[in-house]
Amino acid sequence: MIYYLLDGLRNEGYRYLVLGCLACSFLLTIFLLKVLKNSLPADGGRKFAVNGSLSKGKPRGAGIIFVLVHVLVVFVFLPVDKELIIYLIMVIGAMLSGYLDDASETPWGEYKKGLVDFIIALVCTLTYLNFNPSEFTVAITGATVKLHPVLFAVLAIILIWTSINVVNCTDGVDGLSGTLSLVTLMAFYVVFNSLGNGSLYCTVILSFVLCIIGYLWYNASPSKLLMGDAGSRAIGLFIALLALKCGRPLLFIPFAIVFIADGGLGLIKVSLIRFLKIHILKNTRTPLHDHARKNVGWSDTQTVFRFTIIAVVVCVAYLYAAIIR
Repeated sequence: MIYYLLDGLRNEGYRYLVLGCLACSFLLTIFLLKVLKNSLPADGGRKFAVNGSLSKGKPRGAGIIFVLVHVLVVFVFLPVDKELIIYLIMVIGAMLSGYLDDASETPWGEYKKGLVDFIIALVCTLTYLNFNPSEFTVAITGATVKLHPVLFAVLAIILIWTSINVVNCTDGVDGLSGTLSLVTLMAFYVVFNSLGNGSLYCTVILSFVLCIIGYLWYNASPSKLLMGDAGSRAIGLFIALLALKCGRPLLFIPFAIVFIADGGLGLIKVSLIRFLKIHILKNTRTPLHDHARKNVGWSDTQTVFRFTIIAVVVCVAYLYAAIIR
């Protein structure tokens, strides 16, 4: 908005605008979380999670604050186009669906949340195909693969739905989901930066990163508040959109590998038991962060650090092999 009011800017002016955007992302998040945290719904404790009772009574749903700060700051400071506007609206939609679930006395059923996720994924996919071709690049080889739009749409919907849910399932330890998301987002930042024409999305990524850092100021163990589904679902959607928009959706696998392993295994395990009566990983707790704490004996801090170290190592190795080399 400010960009258009100033009728475009030279490089130096745009740089200051970006700095203002990033400063507001962090400072507004810090300030509003401090002021509004007591107005958030209280967590009821997670009955079957390891140490789930420790979260009981803490403000939950902080995602509604830092996600709205991110979207507001991007709209105010950056030259957003129609495609990005729709994506940001969908991020708000994912956040609101999570917040309403957080605030509800009776948690939403899995089928209701799954339907909401599908609608969000469908809108994002149709938006993407309206502005972009149905093709993608394999990062390491540089090969371009063109798919039929219908096949591309199906795969994109699966990617978005999966990303929303694996990030959501990983949110169970103070600082874990937020810290892992920083690693994933910064890996995508490197990719967009390497493309040479992704300056807008680079700034949008950094804005979200600083909002999440502002949230982590209060969520570091022992946490004072929780992002809830409002934060994790929005982050999951945003990560999937970055994977699509950079033209390399397969990067979701290495960049979100810990999310996939931690949250994804639980989804697979529950789905196989419920629909096919197949029992796998009988001696493994899911999400894996619960297994690490309960069965392996890691502390919360060890779990966050070691999961993050794995994510950093995989991302750095892949970036070196595919881009930096």
